Amino acid sequence: MAALALPARERAHADRRSAASVKVELIRNFADVPADALDPAEQETLLDRLDWFRRTWEHCPPGRAPLIAHATAGTASAYLMLALTEHGRAVALASWYTLAYRPIFTGNPDAKTQARLLTAIAHVLRREARRVVLDPVPSDVAAQLVNAFVSAFWFSMRTPHVANWTVDVTGQSFTQYWAERPGQLRSTAKRKAAKAGLALTVHTNFDEAAWNDYESIYAESWKPDEGSLAFLRATALAKGASGRLRLGIAHKDGRAIAAQLWTVDEGVAYIHKLAHRIDVDALSPGTILTKAMFEHVIDRDQVTVVDFGTGDDRYKADWMTDRHMLERVELYNLASVRGVGGAARALAAQLVARLRTL
Repeated sequence: MAALALPARERAHADRRSAASVKVELIRNFADVPADALDPAEQETLLDRLDWFRRTWEHCPPGRAPLIAHATAGTASAYLMLALTEHGRAVALASWYTLAYRPIFTGNPDAKTQARLLTAIAHVLRREARRVVLDPVPSDVAAQLVNAFVSAFWFSMRTPHVANWTVDVTGQSFTQYWAERPGQLRSTAKRKAAKAGLALTVHTNFDEAAWNDYESIYAESWKPDEGSLAFLRATALAKGASGRLRLGIAHKDGRAIAAQLWTVDEGVAYIHKLAHRIDVDALSPGTILTKAMFEHVIDRDQVTVVDFGTGDDRYKADWMTDRHMLERVELYNLASVRGVGGAARALAAQLVARLRTL
């Protein structure tokens, strides 16, 4: 069920005075983004770095033009990476491959400064968009965004959007991790591996032949056409150059039959895409290769967290322990007639949905 929030009029004037000390610029072209923006050394995850957003815009743009809102206050700053679509709408600069979306802060601002920066951005965006849609957003970040935008006279709705599964493996060996998995998974993996006779390789640098195998497997898998293989290739190239790529390939009698694209970054292993050829389902190559990938990142890379990305596939619960719900945040500009109309329609639809559950 969606959570609703209305603007707090009594706080609006105070928030505007606070926001006045914050400088906000709207950047409409990646060529105008400062070269040192979103320094990789300061950003903890690959999802918060400029090269990720550049790659997203190049290969799977979510709108007709980028709109990067950049707010600064002293040495602290915030970026809200957006794209403009049609009819006065802005959306998260995200794609099918985005594991989580959030504003990005630099200069280590405290919570109060973060709120000031986001509120200033929300005020400026009132001149640009009647509606802003952001997803997939972690719940704590959704609350932060809603508080800032509501203070700037926007109407908000939050709805559950997609699940994210993770497992904390801090201080564990793979043997310890594997012992905690369901017995059926462990017995299946052991039995299938003994019969399948697969050759497994984990590439940590980009390899053209291995990537060709990945694309070939993907084309003959159950996976739908869900975005951009060019984006995945560019990601593999970038992460391979820094040794952070983990591309697993399983061969049967010399034929590549299963592939998994992972990356490792700042102690976190991200599982981006898995695929196997449909005609080898009986061998369970996905299970066998997934086990090998977990063993690699836990014992060799010594990661602390494995992130299985978005999606609530039933099998993920066998490998993971923690399920987090990511949200969709819809924001309507109450300084715009069309924004007010959109908010009214959204509120009416939500009320109807609630009545139907009674």
